[in-house]
Amino acid sequence: MARRERVVRMSVEQPLWRALTAYRVLTLVYAALLAGFGRDKWERPWVAVAFLAFLAIWTLVTLPRVANAASCTKRFLGLDLTVALTGILLTPLADFDAQHMDGPTLPSIWTAGSVLAFALKGGWRWAAFASTLVAAANIVERGEPSEDTFHNVLLVWVASIAIGYVVEVARASERTLARALEIEAATRERERLARDIHDSVLQVLAMVQRRGTALGGEAAELGRMAGDQEVALRTLVSSGLVPTTRVSEDSAEGAVVRAVDDTDETESAESDLRVLLAPHAGSRVTFAEPGAPVLLPADAARELAAAVSAALDNVRVHAGPDAQAWILVEDEPDAVIVTVRDDGPGIPEGRLDQAEGEGRLGVALSIRGRLRDLGGTAELISVPGQGTEVELKVPKVSRGKAGSVR
Repeated sequence: MARRERVVRMSVEQPLWRALTAYRVLTLVYAALLAGFGRDKWERPWVAVAFLAFLAIWTLVTLPRVANAASCTKRFLGLDLTVALTGILLTPLADFDAQHMDGPTLPSIWTAGSVLAFALKGGWRWAAFASTLVAAANIVERGEPSEDTFHNVLLVWVASIAIGYVVEVARASERTLARALEIEAATRERERLARDIHDSVLQVLAMVQRRGTALGGEAAELGRMAGDQEVALRTLVSSGLVPTTRVSEDSAEGAVVRAVDDTDETESAESDLRVLLAPHAGSRVTFAEPGAPVLLPADAARELAAAVSAALDNVRVHAGPDAQAWILVEDEPDAVIVTVRDDGPGIPEGRLDQAEGEGRLGVALSIRGRLRDLGGTAELISVPGQGTEVELKVPKVSRGKAGSVR
């Protein structure tokens, strides 16, 4: 199976940066309108016009800078805040009565956008630093703190710190989510490798042990050694120490998760499940199939066929060499159901839990694990003395939807 990893960014910050971009443009228009309506009171209107013209150019040129956290550098934040502070301190120069009146400053509420950029970039501490400088500039501009000045300063200070804190919480949540998704992906990969080991190496070791014991002599010693290796490998698999892809620490630092992208053309093709199951038919296995092709995505069909093969292996191992098995394929509108039934002695109650505790994970990994990954279900029904029936159900939907496995 050809697989490729792709990085998917899942940042809740991006809408906030887009909102900040819009806020800067809207508040620029608002500051220009305030200056235009109050142009009669300016003693030096050229100061207001010059600053607002520069502010307009600065805002429009730097819009890409506030598009995301990466482009919003510390140097830009410092320059942007300097522009806001300069506009506040220039207000008395343009209007001699500004210190004695509670009117707006030249940048007006545009200044809050500069403070909010600090909050989005560095959290509440950066927001507190920027809003404190703005508060100091407002007090200097007014000459003495008034009630309205104190109210406006406090509003900006509290709002920016609150937004900075929310951003920090969001980042921490994203890191936690990214780590959880990566652990889930690593666990699924580990289980897939464990299934492959069970279906190949462990089965061979178990066969060598049985045949060696039956032959006796030196073959018996080889069988004993194979049995020891089987036990050791089962212990390794059940302990979760099977090697798997290393989780990237860098991706956990940002809000990113790794997803599996099946890009091979054969992955998107469909396969006829009947073709994959037909080779199991024989003197001991009866295969009943629909008259029309049973189409599933290629990877889903292979995994379902592997689960059927694992169920038949259990029949051969546990039901005895003379046991009969039946495979029934049902093609329903929304799902494909494969039933594997045998006439063996059945499974005593609690035996599966005991086997899983001993590291024998054939049913847990090779059958249930595969069906769970396909978003399907695997139900095992066994009555002592009346055989065992395994029902495998796979929905006709894309992989990735979680399904219940009983």
